[in-house]
Amino acid sequence: MYEFDWSSIPGALPFLWQGMQVSLEITAVAVVFGIGWGTLLAAMRLSSYRVLSWFAAGYVNLFRAVPLVMVLLWFFLIVPHLLAPVFGLPRGSDMRLSSAIAGFALFEAAYYSEIIRAGIQSVSKGQMAAANALGMTYGQAMRLVVLPQAFRNMVPLLLTQGIILFQDTSLVYVSALADFFGVAYKVGDRDGRLVEMLLFAGAVYFVICFVASQLVRRYQRRLKTA
Repeated sequence: MYEFDWSSIPGALPFLWQGMQVSLEITAVAVVFGIGWGTLLAAMRLSSYRVLSWFAAGYVNLFRAVPLVMVLLWFFLIVPHLLAPVFGLPRGSDMRLSSAIAGFALFEAAYYSEIIRAGIQSVSKGQMAAANALGMTYGQAMRLVVLPQAFRNMVPLLLTQGIILFQDTSLVYVSALADFFGVAYKVGDRDGRLVEMLLFAGAVYFVICFVASQLVRRYQRRLKTA
């Protein structure tokens, strides 16, 4: 019968914290850029210009139809070759973190785009008509009138998608990046306590995501009562 031994966890905490910092950095940067690019995609998809609308729809359908782990592999293999000459980096430079952030940001933008598009469509069409009557362009009306109202309704969904993104950061193991899960696996394998280390890592993920989900629910209830 397997005997659990948790004694290796305290000594591994500094390494696990370094891995958690990598996971949080990927999450934060990917959320910011994903929402920004997703907002542009949503605006393009709702645009009356067919070229923009088709481009945005094709982008969203492509990334939503491809597994995230495959996207990460694409960027791990392709991005270093594209960016190294641009920034004058030597061949073989370690760009795993940059590749992971780029992959997550562009992948999540497709999902944020759909959330934002639904939020924009939830705003009364009379708001856009009123903005046009005041002489605003489409871009001004979206930026000053529609998006501020839409984001208020979208915040809980955007935060929930951010929690999902944090969970998905564990997939960067495909590029051997030392995120929280990757560090936990390596340390557990090194010390011969892989089961204990992965159970501990799972518990940490659960606590963080559960607490974050509860905070989002509380915020959502405040919005409904406001």
